[in-house]
Amino acid sequence: MSLIKFLTSKTFFKQLLLAIVAVVVLCFLILKWLSVTTNHGDFETVPELTGKSISVAEIELEDNNLVMKIQDSANYNPDYPKFSVIEQDPKAGTQVKENRKIYITLNPSGYRKMNIPDGLIDQTFRQVKPNLEALGFKIGKITYVDNIGKDMVLKLSHKGQTLKAGDKLARTSVVDLVLGNGNRP
Repeated sequence: MSLIKFLTSKTFFKQLLLAIVAVVVLCFLILKWLSVTTNHGDFETVPELTGKSISVAEIELEDNNLVMKIQDSANYNPDYPKFSVIEQDPKAGTQVKENRKIYITLNPSGYRKMNIPDGLIDQTFRQVKPNLEALGFKIGKITYVDNIGKDMVLKLSHKGQTLKAGDKLARTSVVDLVLGNGNRP
């Protein structure tokens, strides 16, 4: 039997028809199975969590069949309470599937502590000020004492405590400076 004769025979067309029917039925069953297992068309709405405490956020997410994942804390934001949610992903109002992970970023308990850098003493005020401000410190009271070095930093202090290199202070702390006035002692 030749190939052309086989391709035009009744047996070939029956097999081809059976194969097409099998593929259609298989596709139909797979699509039905997917719609059942993926909950096609069923969504949960992500609640607004920003500004809420971690326990309240956890309860709201559980009520909406969502899972909370905490990301690393961000920089302290004084506009929000300590340990409250300051960011969430996906955003509030987004439609997601149930058991979706909602990533939240928490507000830490305070500003991060920074080290006082080495080499600030015996430098000019013009050199020290940008270094301190770059670390997040604020320049407080400036006091002048008799010293031959005009505007030379002689001492750093915070709330009356003398600071030395390596001491830790919270960002936004106020650092008071004692400078030389250019006069001989």
